[in-house]
Amino acid sequence: MSSKKKGAPLPASSAGLLRFFEDETKGFKVDPKIVVSIPIGLIAISWAMEILLVP
Repeated sequence: MSSKKKGAPLPASSAGLLRFFEDETKGFKVDPKIVVSIPIGLIAISWAMEILLVP
């Protein structure tokens, strides 16, 4: 069954994005929550520093 699934053509949707997300790549995987929370945290810290440390 797996050979039949691999040999079947993929549907033409969004210029091959479907196949892009199906492919597994090597590398370090990061949780999306971390990717979003780090920049938000840095922005909040910089705003707090600007407000609290302005003479």
